[in-house]
Amino acid sequence: MISGSLRALVAAMGAGEGTFWLPSQASETAAEVDASFRLVYWISVFFLALITFLLVFFIVRYRERAGYERQQAPEHNTPLEVFWSVIPTLIVIGLFWSGYRSYLSLAVAPQNTYEILVTGQKWNWQFTYPNGYVDAQLHVPRDTAIKLIMSSQDVIHSFYAPNFRVKRDVIPGRYTQVWFTPLATGEYDVFCTEYCGTSHSAMLSKIVVHEPNEFDAWLEEASDFLTRMPPAEAGQMLYRMRGCKQCHSVDGTVGTGPTLAQLFGTSVSLVGGATVTVEENYLRSSIVDPQSQVVAGFEPVMPTYRGRLKDEEISAIIEYIKTLNQ
Repeated sequence: MISGSLRALVAAMGAGEGTFWLPSQASETAAEVDASFRLVYWISVFFLALITFLLVFFIVRYRERAGYERQQAPEHNTPLEVFWSVIPTLIVIGLFWSGYRSYLSLAVAPQNTYEILVTGQKWNWQFTYPNGYVDAQLHVPRDTAIKLIMSSQDVIHSFYAPNFRVKRDVIPGRYTQVWFTPLATGEYDVFCTEYCGTSHSAMLSKIVVHEPNEFDAWLEEASDFLTRMPPAEAGQMLYRMRGCKQCHSVDGTVGTGPTLAQLFGTSVSLVGGATVTVEENYLRSSIVDPQSQVVAGFEPVMPTYRGRLKDEEISAIIEYIKTLNQ
């Protein structure tokens, strides 16, 4: 089995600013995950070198040469066969135990964690804090155990934060969980590692780690943006935060959904042949019930935001769309 001292030694080899293979460690469980990785890596390197050496040695030592007579190969060698069966078995048991301990550390969250809801949808992440505020980035306090309760609005996604060594599938119709304790302030990348459609590679976000005394102040200020900002500016912020920009451009480029540039006040054709004028009621209907009036030439893939956006947030987004005609 793998001793605690060996685990500590292997973990220490990868601590610090990151290596060629792994990014810097930003959570307390990262060292244990890295220890398992490096253990597998160095065992693989050892056996690669050993097998390569023996292969070359046997080719040279037992090559066919003049004056040597071929000998009958033995049918088996009991001590050798026991050796190459028992040793690999012990190695595999040790590797399993190392990985299993890391898995349990990541699977069982400590008591009194700070819980944040995570929603994955094509093609963005949304993070809902205990006070109801929703952000496109995950902001967390340092040295606090963070528990993410995750679900998907459409297809399977996968939440992956390399610096924290956490990765978990996000599945429609059920909740999955992951936890970590940030150790250092800064910004860290978040990816989706389950192919989820056209803009899968653009499903990116950040984990922003604050000092504990700064996090509460940030959350209070961020939650109050609707009262601090003009409606159009708040709408622009919501456009970026709530995933609108993933499908609807503001520069005239046609994406998964129609562009919002120069849209307000125009007439659009719908699936089925009807024509509507883009005004406040149509935009509100398109946000809360997007399947009811699908623009011709586009697929009905937009999820509903009914219950996910407040009335004042919908109004702010509409005001922002109006400014795109200027």
